[in-house]
Amino acid sequence: MKDHLRLHLCFCLQYAEVWLFPGTPEAGLSASYYNTSGLNNKADEKVATLKGHSLWVLSVAFSPDGNTLAGDRQATIKLWDVSNVQGKVSEMNENRTIAQPKEKAILKGHTNAVWVVAFSPDGKTLASGAMDKTIKLWDVANGKERATIKGHTGFVYSVAYSPDGKTLASASWDETIKLWDVATGKEQATLKGHREWVSSVAYSLDGKTLASGSGDKTIKLWVIAGNEKQKK
Repeated sequence: MKDHLRLHLCFCLQYAEVWLFPGTPEAGLSASYYNTSGLNNKADEKVATLKGHSLWVLSVAFSPDGNTLAGDRQATIKLWDVSNVQGKVSEMNENRTIAQPKEKAILKGHTNAVWVVAFSPDGKTLASGAMDKTIKLWDVANGKERATIKGHTGFVYSVAYSPDGKTLASASWDETIKLWDVATGKEQATLKGHREWVSSVAYSLDGKTLASGSGDKTIKLWVIAGNEKQKK
C-alpha cells in the first residue's frame, strides 16, 4: 500500500463497499461497490465490515479526529464509531480480529440519493448533498438535522468546507457552484463559468482559492477573497 490516502469509487451493478487500511504511514481508504463497508489493514487483510448499506455507497468521509466514519446509502447517511479500529492493527489477537465498529446514528431527511458527505473542520457538523437538489447540515453529536439549504436547480454532486468552517461550497448538475454562509444558510455567491455539470469542489489550504471540476472537461480556479469571487 502506498504511503498516502487512496479513494476510489467504482460503479458496478450489485456491490457497495468501503475499506479502510489503518496504520501509519500506510493508511488508505478505498470505496467500491459491495452492499457492505469494510475496514482493512495495510496488508489488505480485512479488519472490519460495516454492514447495513443495502444500496450504493457513493461517498465516505472521516471526521477530523478519525473516530467517526460517515457513509451514505440512498437517501440516508450512517455514522460509525471507528475509534476502536483506527490505528489498532497491532493489537489484533491471534485470530486476527479486533473490536468491530459501532453504528452511531442513521441520518434521515433527504428524499433522493445522497451523493456526497463532508465533515466540518471542527468535526461537529456533517454536510450532505443529494439528488433532491438540497444540502443538509447535521449535528454529529446527536444525529439531528440542523438545516436544509436550497438553491440549486440540479443534483448536488459535491460539497466542501472552507478551512475556517464558515463557508460551504457546493457543486451541482445545474452547472454552477454556490457558496453558503454556514451559520445562516444564506447564499453568498453563485460561480458561473462551466458549460456542463460541476462534479467536484475543493478549497486550497489557505481558503483563498476554490478549485472545481466539471463534465465540460475543465478544472477552474476561483479567487475567494472577502466578497470577491472570481475566476482565475
